[in-house]
Amino acid sequence: MAAKTLDQWLTEYSQVHRHPVNRAVHTVCVPAILFALLALLWSVEIAGVRSAYLVMIGVTPFYLRLGVKASVAIAVQLAACVLILAFWPAAPPLRPVALGLFILAWIGQFVGHAIEGRRPKFFQDLTFLLIGPLWVVLK
Repeated sequence: MAAKTLDQWLTEYSQVHRHPVNRAVHTVCVPAILFALLALLWSVEIAGVRSAYLVMIGVTPFYLRLGVKASVAIAVQLAACVLILAFWPAAPPLRPVALGLFILAWIGQFVGHAIEGRRPKFFQDLTFLLIGPLWVVLK
């Protein structure tokens, strides 16, 4: 079985993101979740390396397989997150802000899907958690 193309992933993801409110919610909440997840991992080190970097390295092959457009789209998003995290001020503390943002953004996602009347795609395939950030910028 051949791997899905970027267009196939985005088309399938779009099928449950048609309602304008759900689309708007995802446009805000997906990047917020991406940032919050990386922020929560930012201060956790494994063998002296930030776990946020390890996660980014771990997902790189998936995006590279999807092509240049996908790779550039996610690289820009991840770079923006890293820049914000690298210059995060001492106050407010990053971890509680990230946790609150993570929770609120996921609540928003589920509210958006309730309005849409369709379950999130990641309930079928967790890979869709990696597609969301691409869909936000490439839809």
